[in-house]
Amino acid sequence: MQKPIIYQLLPRTFANFTEQTVRSGSIEENGCGKLNDITDKALREIHELGATHIWLTGIIEHATQTDYTEHGIEKDNPLVVKGKAGSPYAIKDYYDIDPDLAEDIENRMQEAEALFGRIHKAGMEVIMDFVPNHVARQYKSDKRPAGVHDIGEDDNPDWAFSPLNDYYYLPGHHFCAPMTPEEIQTAAEEVYTEYPAKATGNDCFRPNPGTDDWYETVKLNYGVFYEGGGEKQFDPRPRLWDKMRDILLYWCGKGVDGFRCDMAEMVPVEFWGWVIEEVKKQYPKVLFIAEVYNPSLYRQYIFEGKFDYLYDKVGMYDYLRGVTSKDYAAEGITRQWQNTEDIRRYMLYFLENHDEQRIASGFFCGRGICAEPAMIVATCLGENPVMIYAGQETGEAAMLSEGFSGIDGRSSIFDYCTVPSLQAWTNGGKYDGGQMTDEQKELREFYKTLLTIANKEAALREGLMFDLEYVQTEGFNKNKQYAFLRKAGDETVLVAVNFDARTERVRIQIPKAAFLYLEMEEKEKVKMTDLMSGRVYENVPLNTYQAIEVEIPAWKGVVMKVQ
Repeated sequence: MQKPIIYQLLPRTFANFTEQTVRSGSIEENGCGKLNDITDKALREIHELGATHIWLTGIIEHATQTDYTEHGIEKDNPLVVKGKAGSPYAIKDYYDIDPDLAEDIENRMQEAEALFGRIHKAGMEVIMDFVPNHVARQYKSDKRPAGVHDIGEDDNPDWAFSPLNDYYYLPGHHFCAPMTPEEIQTAAEEVYTEYPAKATGNDCFRPNPGTDDWYETVKLNYGVFYEGGGEKQFDPRPRLWDKMRDILLYWCGKGVDGFRCDMAEMVPVEFWGWVIEEVKKQYPKVLFIAEVYNPSLYRQYIFEGKFDYLYDKVGMYDYLRGVTSKDYAAEGITRQWQNTEDIRRYMLYFLENHDEQRIASGFFCGRGICAEPAMIVATCLGENPVMIYAGQETGEAAMLSEGFSGIDGRSSIFDYCTVPSLQAWTNGGKYDGGQMTDEQKELREFYKTLLTIANKEAALREGLMFDLEYVQTEGFNKNKQYAFLRKAGDETVLVAVNFDARTERVRIQIPKAAFLYLEMEEKEKVKMTDLMSGRVYENVPLNTYQAIEVEIPAWKGVVMKVQ
């Protein structure tokens, strides 16, 4: 048994070594990471960080303002592309690799397959995005296998809704794209025509979506009549279902081991239950991870949708962020895991991804090290998976205005840009940390230690958990400290973290119920080793009548294993 530890990276920025970039720069000005530059050395380092899976974000061909017509790829209209590079979630061809990422554009699929092979060779598995809810407004697959009907190819655009159509149409209406100030000049030179207009990806059924809508995308039709009260017309099965199954099987055949399914809750759960079962008939070990934000849908998408894992964003992520930066009480973490106790092994914990603000940004808490206690909780609380985003381990602040993406604490997914702290580690492709500061080195070593022990130690990988928060009294601040036990077989680990900005000496009580539930033997004194620092603690009481006393520095934690 292995605890999945997912390392998300956006190849466009991960392997972009350009030293000087300009705002809203082109690919020629700012450069772009290439799949070939994610080398064996890079992958070994990621694996040694503790990762078991790599989520390659944005590798499918998507709409872009870069012109690839000389390679047989139709040009996208800039009025329906966000940023110079374009959104990785405005898919243009489900069967192709994004040409930005290839050194030899004609052989981009071979370069992707070679990367998949390198990831497997490094001892990890490949996860890629599957974007089922929407596509680019100018979607056209020129790489689909022979005999495959393209999405929308057989539609009747005179029908606003039909389960026989792949899109939703707005008959009698022209699509009108919103324009940012930067696009007004472009509008004088470019014309975008779409008639009849199609519904926009975020369930916008107006022909004139706003700038906050996903106006660069078109909503796909799985047989749900949204304008008719959400009626589901699944018999006969909508043609789109089979098309999507075939796309998933295609990538499994290329060596992909799992899919992170974008906005899965916007696609009917009946489709997921059917398609995941269909795919697993041929590839039983393939993972499906759902981006679902509505907690009331969690169990439905697990048990009916048959997903392996779901994001725990509205819950654990939001609360850990609140404890770290908004003075939420640490003891409230208990309520978060209790809310999903019956499905906790399915919940994917994280503190960063491409949608969320960086920990070290001014919008979160300003320094990467301040989230160490939250990351210890996310990693050690259960046997469920955990994820980090490339640059998290180097304290990326993401406080730049790259172009379409302004100063918002996120690393842009729309622009040709870089991730400065990650560049310090990649060091021009050497992947040796040669330009990192001492604090960046310390932070990366923290992640390496934590993520490694998460799978090395059976108690953390698969053990039972007992929350100690409720029983703590004198010498333990429930607003700032959190503690729990993990146990598997003869291995017992005590985890305690300090969310305070000052060092605290805490007293941790272990109740009789913990010894009974975990089948632990009370002992007068034991030796314990902090797996994070290596410090050995002698003569530590492990019983109900003496508290364990331990000093925990500001924004740190201990993971103490009984020897």
